This record gives sequence, C-alpha cells and structure tokens, in this order.
Amino acid sequence: MLHFNRCQHLKQVTQKCFSSTHMKTDKHAQLFLSRTFALAELRKSWHSICSLVGDKNIILMGPPGAGKTTVGRIIGQKLGCCVIDVDDDILEKTWNMSVSEKLQDVGNEQFLEEEGKAVLNFSASGSVISLTGSNPIHDASMRHLKKNGIIVYLDVPPIDIVSRLKLMKIDRIVGQNSGTSMKDLLKFRRQYYKKWYDTRVLCENGASPEEVADKVLNAVKRYQDVDSETFISTRHIWPKDCEQKVPTKFFSEAVTEGLAPDGGLFVPEKEFPKLNCGEWKSLVGATYIERAQILLEKCIHPADIPASRLGEMIETAYGENFACSKIAPVRHLSGNQFILELFHGPTGSFKDLSLQLMPHLFAHCIPPSCNYVILVATSGDTGSAVLNGFSRLSKNDKQRIAVATFFPEDGVSDFQKAHIIGSQSENGRAVGVKSDFDFCQTSIKRIFQDSDFTGFLTVEYGTVLSSANSINWGRLLPQVVYHASAYLDLVSQGFISFGCPVDVCIPTGNFGNILAAVYAKTMGIPIRKFICASNQNHVLTDFIKTGHYDLRERKLAQTFSPAIDILKSSNLERHLHLMANKDGQLMTRLFNQLEEQHHFQIEKILVEKVQQDFVADWCSEGECLAAIHSTYNTCGYILDPHTAVAKVVADRMQDKTCPVIISSTAHYSKFAPAIMQALKIKEISQTSSSQVYLLSSYNALPPPHEALLERTKQQGKTECQVCAADVNVLKSHVEKLAQNHFI
Repeated sequence: MLHFNRCQHLKQVTQKCFSSTHMKTDKHAQLFLSRTFALAELRKSWHSICSLVGDKNIILMGPPGAGKTTVGRIIGQKLGCCVIDVDDDILEKTWNMSVSEKLQDVGNEQFLEEEGKAVLNFSASGSVISLTGSNPIHDASMRHLKKNGIIVYLDVPPIDIVSRLKLMKIDRIVGQNSGTSMKDLLKFRRQYYKKWYDTRVLCENGASPEEVADKVLNAVKRYQDVDSETFISTRHIWPKDCEQKVPTKFFSEAVTEGLAPDGGLFVPEKEFPKLNCGEWKSLVGATYIERAQILLEKCIHPADIPASRLGEMIETAYGENFACSKIAPVRHLSGNQFILELFHGPTGSFKDLSLQLMPHLFAHCIPPSCNYVILVATSGDTGSAVLNGFSRLSKNDKQRIAVATFFPEDGVSDFQKAHIIGSQSENGRAVGVKSDFDFCQTSIKRIFQDSDFTGFLTVEYGTVLSSANSINWGRLLPQVVYHASAYLDLVSQGFISFGCPVDVCIPTGNFGNILAAVYAKTMGIPIRKFICASNQNHVLTDFIKTGHYDLRERKLAQTFSPAIDILKSSNLERHLHLMANKDGQLMTRLFNQLEEQHHFQIEKILVEKVQQDFVADWCSEGECLAAIHSTYNTCGYILDPHTAVAKVVADRMQDKTCPVIISSTAHYSKFAPAIMQALKIKEISQTSSSQVYLLSSYNALPPPHEALLERTKQQGKTECQVCAADVNVLKSHVEKLAQNHFI
C-alpha cells in the first residue's frame, strides 16, 4: 500500500494541476494520470519492504579489498539470513575453478561476459550478497540484481584499497592491463559503482568490519524509512497534544513550494546529519564534486532524489560551467587570512555554487505535467545566476519552468544590471522595479501568500509559483558544501590538521551564506566563530550586538557592495529558530512584529546564545576602498567590494589565534568603477565594458573572468521592462509571463 503522506502529496498536486486549461482534454488527462500513478508505483516500491531485509537482498558493492565478504558475513549473523559471496558461491561453483584461474584462462573481456552470465542465472531473496569488484561493469547482471535488492556501496578511499591489496598480495585485478596502475584502475571503476548504488557507506581509514556492518544496517534502514527526513516551517507551532500529527513536508515539497504556507521558511524537522572525524578525513583528498555528492546524499533522502541521479546533477552543475577545476578554491592571502574564491562560475558570484545545481534539483522534484513560475528578488548577483542556471535545463524542463527576476532598477551596479538583462532567455525574464531589494523580496512573499492570485494562475494557466532565492531550501543547501570544502582544502594544503578550529568571515545581507556555514559546523566542520561583515546597512551587526532588530527610521543606503544592501534579512529567521529550540510561536510573534512595527527585541538568554558563535561589525565606504587599495599593493590581489568589507571586519574582529577564511563572493570585474576608484586609476572610461577590459590588463590575482569579459561584448543588445513599486504591477508581470510561456 502506498504510504499515506507521499500519496497525499501526489493527490494534492494532481488536483492543482488537473484543473488547468492544459488538462482539459481527455488525452492530456490520461497522460497526466498515467505519469502520476507511475510515480505512485515508484513510491509504493519504497514502502514495500516490511523489515530490514524481507524479500529484498542487501547487496554489498565496492572495489576489491573493500571488505565486502567479511562485512557481509557479519550482517548475515546479525540478521540471521543467508550470506552469498559471488566469488565463492556462484562463480567458482559454476566454473569449477578459481576466479584467478578463470581470469588467466579467458582474459579480461571474456571474463566479464562469463561473470555476467553466471550472475544472470542466479536469484535469491532475503539474503546478503557480496559482489565481486568487477560485477558493476556488466550492466545486464546489475539490472537483474537491482530488481530485488538494495545496493550498498562501500566507499573506501583508493589509497586505503591499494594498501589493503598489497597486504593481501593481490597484484592484478580484472581489467588491469600492463602499464595500468592499480590507482588508475580503481579510479576508472568508480564510474560504475556510482551508476548502480542505492545508498553509500563512507568507510573511513581504520574502521573495523563490525563498524562498517553497523553503518550498512543504518544506511539500509534510512533508505527504507521514506518518511524519516521531513521539513517544518519556522513558524510551526507544536501541538500540545503529543498524538496530534505535525504538518511536515518532504524535501521535494520544500523545494517546489519554496515558502511555507504560513509565511515561514522550511527547515529540517530533525538535526542535520553529522560526519565523524574519520569520515571527514576521508574527504580531504576528494574533489569538490565528490565532496558535494557525499554531503548532499546525507541531506537528501534517496526517495526524493536517487543517489545516481543526484550524482548526475552535481557533475552537470560543476563540470564545464566553472572556469576553475577546483570549483571553489582557497587561496592564502597573508598571515592567517585565506580567501575562499566563490566567483569561478559562469556569472562570477557565489550564487553560481547553488544556482547551477538548484534548477536540476527543482526540475526533478516537480510533478510531471505541471507548470512552474520561479519568482526571484535580487540585490544584484542572484538575478543573473538564476537566469543562467535555469536556462541550462533540458528543453523539456524549460518548457514547464519559467523564471521572473525582479531587481531594484537603481540599486545594482551598471555591470550587474547589464548582466541581469543580458541573461534573459527563452524561459527567463527580468523586470526592473523602481524601489529597493527589500520591497522586491517582501512583494514576492506577499504574492506567494495571496491565495486568490495563486489559485487564479493554477486554474487559468496550470501554473504553480515557487522561488529560487535563499528562502528556498534547495537553493540554500548546496552552499553548505563550499564551506566544508574550504576547510578540507586547508587540511589538504597542510595549513592545519583536521580538528583545528578556523573562523569564517562573510559579507552578509540576507544571512543565507553565513547560515550555510553554520550548517557546515553542525555537520562536523570545526568552525569557531562566524564573523558577520556588514556595510553601511548594518542592521545585522546591530542585531548581533544588541538583540534588537530595528528598521525604524532606517533608510537603505546604496553602497559599493550592493549585494548586501539589505535591511530585511530573511534567513535570520532560520537561525533564530535553531537557536530558540524550534520555537515556531516565537518566530511568528517576532517576524509579525517586524512586519507591523518594523522592529523586535529578543530576550537576553537568546542574545547570549547567538553571541556564543557570532561576532559582527561593519565597514564604511572609505574603509572598503582603502582595503581594496592596500590589499592590491601588498598582495597583488584585487578584492571586490563585498570581499573588502569582509576583510576590513576580519582585520578588526579576528584575534589571529587561528586561520580565518574570508568568503570572496564576487569577481571584482562586476564592480569596475569602484575598483578603479579604489586603485586611483584616474583615466576612468565612461563604459563599464572598457573599464572591465582595462582592469583585466593588470597583472593581478585573481585572473580575469573570461565569461564576464565575454558578457561585456553583449551589453546593450537586450532590454527589460521597468515597473512601479506596486505589488499589483508585479503580479501583472507574473501573469503575463505565465500566459506567454505556457499558453
């Protein structure tokens, strides 16, 4: 029987979309229902396992030397079920000779074929099966096994495998030809392991077979428990009656809905997953893509996105789209300061690290045959990053997902504005608003909460609204990866040993970037202090120092660092919810008061709790320019204005007893006029494109951003609409986009 909660979600979405004009013909209705019920059957298969094994097999997969046979026997003893070793119990009995003799007799290619045939003729249920290291290379046999099994990947670092094989005196494995090193062959094999597994067990160096067996059982239990990882609103009020059901959402729902119905933000109902010290150490030598997949697998249940599909998305997002192969490299600046370069993506800002991946997560999570309009408010960098990310989806996905980006017409740099406008595509439009970012963001929240308008869009155009700002969990989650990866890079480069604390200093406006660092610490990264760096719009700095969030008589100032020209910090609500032990009633009261009275004060005990991990300060415009100038003179490195804000605050607030990682959130090319003013270049050209090219001629770090240079050639070729600061006018633009794109 299909689990009630996930079935109920499908039913609700079906009812929403079925009423649209797209579903009014029998043909479309039948197609929609067939897809919906196909998805329901998929969910049903997840819930069909009534115990840890039942009729399913637990299938252990991994390279030679991963310990599959030993771990399989321990699991079999714990569960009291049959244990089958493919080498001993299938291949050698089928061939009447040892595996090594067979390999020597027939050679690599023929061995793989005959191995696959032997497995195809085998069937079992309720057993623990230990595969050979080469089984995953044969597609047909793996499909056969997967039909009735949960495939668990024992992920052992290659360096450990090489050591184990030497101890076992194994000098040749299937597929190894003369001249091929064991390390290279193991790396080649990983592509096949990634293709087939359902759940992964990270096997740190020195873990005993008993410890790995326990991890396998926990992984299988998690895989089967499809309702174990849910999300609640930050404004959810817990029922006094313990038996009353808590309204929760699955990851896929949190991503597609964006904002909770009560106006709050989605957060995990339970704690963030944690990695132990050994697991973190096993990631020190991993690539960014490998780290991302392992960490995000921990945070996204495979019922929402299967591990193999998630891996494909991550490789697509962080593959050829980034100019630097390290994706988010860490560079030593001077003394104890390090720069985390988050600007190597296609639009030159840290937003790319999430918005190259988030569109793929979103497209996977939305139901078939439903149309979505993504609403985005941008203070500068988010707009171009969202438009770029969603433009890279498949043709089919672009037909059912459109993007509307609203930006303050006079509140972004000239280059940012040109970049946003130039990033428009067949499924993405930009609209300038004659107001500030806070108005854009507040208006989007009001549009979400207008049930009459959202209902109208659904009925008339078969369209559902969602968001891609950091209020959307699918946008915020990928940012956790680069904070963790930065720490691991410091360990890899020998600056620290794992376990040594670091501070992070982050230019902060909407609180999403710094909150992602908090989540990285929750997962086990030893971050000591979070240094919140503000510009002249220092409402967050004042709040962290006093506990008083006060917008009264405060006017937004336009600065050299427009991405943090924000007064209403949305993600602060998520952090306060965490600090206040998930007190949704308090969050409702505080943020309703902020909306109505433009301020709130938290109690002293909560202020002290925030200040245990957070310090904050702000930077003037003059200090920002001076930091750009001095850093270039002393280090040959050009900071963008946001990074300069962070450096000024780090210099002032950090005690130099441990390294501090400064988040560099944008490439300096996006703010050429400010950089030229800071560097005292008097021959300031009138066009931003010529300014960018002039700066690129300087022999400085970081190198010129080729994608941004290319973008300057296209400035002025496209236009966008501009509208008044009226939420009803914004609604009309949303409706027009839905009408033009989906009808």
